[in-house]
Amino acid sequence: MEPVAAELTRIHAPIASTTMNRRQALHSLAALSLATLRLQVVAAPAAGCKFLLVFLRGGLDTASVLVPVGSEFYYRVRPNIAIAPPGSQPDAALALDGYWGLHPALRETLMPLYEQRQAALVAFAGTDDLSRSHFETQDSIELGQGLGSARDFGSGFLNRLASIVGTVNAISFTEQLPLCMRGEQHIGNIALQSVAKSALDARQRDLIANMYASTRFSVPVGEGFAVREEIMRDLADEMDTAGRGAVSAKGFERDAQRVGKLMSDSFDLGFIDVGGWDTHVGQGAAKGYLASRLDELGRGLAAFAAAMGPRWRDTTVLVMSEFGRTMRENGNRGTDHGHGTAYLVLGGAVRGGRIAGEQKQITEAGLFQNRDLPVLNEYRGVLGGLFARLYELRPDQLDRVFPGSSARDLQLL
Repeated sequence: MEPVAAELTRIHAPIASTTMNRRQALHSLAALSLATLRLQVVAAPAAGCKFLLVFLRGGLDTASVLVPVGSEFYYRVRPNIAIAPPGSQPDAALALDGYWGLHPALRETLMPLYEQRQAALVAFAGTDDLSRSHFETQDSIELGQGLGSARDFGSGFLNRLASIVGTVNAISFTEQLPLCMRGEQHIGNIALQSVAKSALDARQRDLIANMYASTRFSVPVGEGFAVREEIMRDLADEMDTAGRGAVSAKGFERDAQRVGKLMSDSFDLGFIDVGGWDTHVGQGAAKGYLASRLDELGRGLAAFAAAMGPRWRDTTVLVMSEFGRTMRENGNRGTDHGHGTAYLVLGGAVRGGRIAGEQKQITEAGLFQNRDLPVLNEYRGVLGGLFARLYELRPDQLDRVFPGSSARDLQLL
C-alpha cells in the first residue's frame, strides 16, 4: 500500500486548484518528478531571467577548451595532446584573440555564439579548495559556504539563492537532488531518462479511484489522472521527436533539448550535470576521447539555446567543473587532477565575445605549485557578481548565498 499512499499525496497537485489554466498545469506538472511533488501547485514563472548551472563532473581539462595558443610553455609540456595554433592545420584551435583559442570540436556550436557575443569564458577560475579530490571539491563548491567554516550539508548555494529571490521556480534535472539544491526551499528533481514512465499501474489507479468513488473528490481525482496521463503522452512524444535524426552526442543533446523546453515553459532556475571528464589516460588532442566529449557538450548547449526560443534573450547558462587539470601531460598521454579551470557563460544577454576576469600568461614560473593553473577568479566571487546583476541582490543578500565572500562583478551581463 505504500506506493498507493504516496500517490495520494501526489495527485493533490492537479486537484488543488480549480482556477489554474489547464495547459499551464500541464506544463508545470510535466516538469516535476512525481516523487517530489507536495501539496502545492507550481505556476508558470513570471517573465524574468532564467539561470541554468551545468556542472561537468570529473575535472575538465581547461587548456584543451580555452587553449593558450600564445604560450610556448603549453606546447613544450604537451607534446602529444596540445591543440595546434590557429591556421597551422585544418583541425587547429579557433582564434579568439592573440593569446587564446577554442577547441576545434566547438567550431559549429559554441564558436558561433562567441562570435555573436552571446558566449564568454572566464579564465583562471575555480575554488581555493586544494584537496584535488573529485568528491570533496564538488561538495565544497555546491555548498558554497567557504573553506574555513563548519559545513552544513543541508544547505546548498542554489537553494539559498532560490530562498532569497523567492519568486523563482527551481528544478534539478538529476536522479538525486544535488547538494547545491538542498535546503529550506523545496526544490524538485527529475531524471530525464525516466520522465515518461508512470509510477502507477492500472490496478493501482483503479484502487485509488475506487477509494474516492463515493466522495466529493471523485470527479477531481478522475480529472487529475486524466491530466497526468496526457502529460506522460506529451513527454513521450517529445522524447521520440527529439531523438530522431539528431547527431550522436551520447544523450546529452537530447536531454538538453528537453531541459530547454521545460525551462522555457515552466522553470527559471535549473541544474544539470554531465560526467566523464576525468582524462588520465588517452585524452587525445584535436581528435580523440576529450574531443568527442566536447563535441557532445557543445551540441547539447546549442540545442538548449535553440529550445529556449525567445526566452534565450532572458537566459544565462554557466558551465563549470570542480577543477582543471595539470598543465603537463602525464606518461599515459592524459592529464591529472589540477586546480584552476575556466567557466563558460552563455546567454542572449551575456556580454560575450571576450575572455573575462583576471588573467596572466601561462609560464612555468606562473604555475600553481609547479603543476597547475592558478585560481585568479574565485567561483563564489564570480557567481556572486553574476547573481547581483541577474537578481539585483543587495550585499547582505549575497552574503547569505555565499557567506564571507565578496562579489566580483566581471560585467558578464
